[in-house]
Amino acid sequence: MRALSISNRAVQAGTDDARFMDAALNFGRRNMGMAAPNPSVGAIVVKTGSAEPVIVSRGVTARGGRPHAETEALKAAGDAAKGATVYVTLEPCAHQSKTPPCANALVSAQVGRVVIAIEDPNPLVSGNGIRILRDAGIETIVGVGAAQAKIDHAGHFRRVRDGRPHIILKIAASADGKSGLAGRKPARISGPVSMAEAHILRATSDAIMVGSGTVLADNPKLDCRLPGMEDRSPIRVVLDGALRIPLDCVLVQSAKARKLIVIAGETADAAKQKTLEQAGAEVIRVQITKDKYRKPVIADAMRELGSRGITRLLVEGGPMLSASLLQQDLVDEAVVVEAPVLLGADAIDAIENMRLDALLASPKLKMIEERMLGPDRMVRLFRK
Repeated sequence: MRALSISNRAVQAGTDDARFMDAALNFGRRNMGMAAPNPSVGAIVVKTGSAEPVIVSRGVTARGGRPHAETEALKAAGDAAKGATVYVTLEPCAHQSKTPPCANALVSAQVGRVVIAIEDPNPLVSGNGIRILRDAGIETIVGVGAAQAKIDHAGHFRRVRDGRPHIILKIAASADGKSGLAGRKPARISGPVSMAEAHILRATSDAIMVGSGTVLADNPKLDCRLPGMEDRSPIRVVLDGALRIPLDCVLVQSAKARKLIVIAGETADAAKQKTLEQAGAEVIRVQITKDKYRKPVIADAMRELGSRGITRLLVEGGPMLSASLLQQDLVDEAVVVEAPVLLGADAIDAIENMRLDALLASPKLKMIEERMLGPDRMVRLFRK
């Protein structure tokens, strides 16, 4: 009977760990898109010993990246943190920066147990936070909720490992795989539910990128227009090799109020750059391709964005940019919304010179979500 009792307790502990880690992951997503250059981490302090475990506090990485989730949760818990279990979605930091290491803060708080979703690949951490906890005699479990944590912290992981943001390609397409009318004129495809979902994507991204063709055709705002979430609008980025962006477009006119980055080719007009900078935009120059299109080298552009602390980049078009990202294996995640409308054979392909299946059936990506957004079908893919 005693062995059975121990087994039951182990099963219950595992069930509780999964449940509370899921809560930590959900809470950690609260500041996704706002915590760069740091990941938006969630931490929950749970007190056990009574009939049911009780959450006494929670924390999330603050906007701008500090304070970290663990210190926020410990501060809110106070003395209740002693002997408690702390659930954290990423390995606690182990290095002194602007603030002391979170691993040391957990030791000082005399927590009884720490459950970590996934190890941090940052060389300054990379197992050291776990070591500090275990050396202090704190039971430390790693791997609970790791699959979801890998998705949630993909921007941090990509920037640490490859020096560039995690790239999310968003495509709205008709049932016949088109995204615009003949002559590259815009077409309204998605319904209101899909549009709201698109703005949630914007709110959870550090930056949003379009090509200069999209700016010329649509004059977009590239902001988040969900009520109460306007302050979560991402940094705007325009890939514009020849600096064609009009000075009177919405993006330039609002550049002093909200950050605008224009990525130009190395031979772009210097006078136009100066004018854009006077309007408040930041202009970055990168190499241009050797083909007839003479476009900015996208890989170089992505490294420039990574060096500026951008971890999650949402790309919303257009077809040529989407094709380039796919061809160069730079799509880490894709959100494809297919609407039950037909635009016709003369309409513009959603991906330049490619069928939509080039993305949907890519061997580099796997489907992680599929659901209906009103009449529209949304498919979410993630790098394998």
